[in-house]
Amino acid sequence: MSILSSIGRLATEFSAARARFQTERAIRSLPIELQKDIGWPEAADTKTGARYAVGSWAGAK
Repeated sequence: MSILSSIGRLATEFSAARARFQTERAIRSLPIELQKDIGWPEAADTKTGARYAVGSWAGAK
């Protein structure tokens, strides 16, 4: 595996993680009632803190 393919894979994984984070942030900004309506899994407990640890965007494989 070349260095360029490794960098490309990491960039792709980072981009996907960033998109997930932005989506989660947008959903969490909605009122609790709407979160429950769309079936957001943690709608009842919004004070859980960060769900992803440092480095988890790399796809803990």
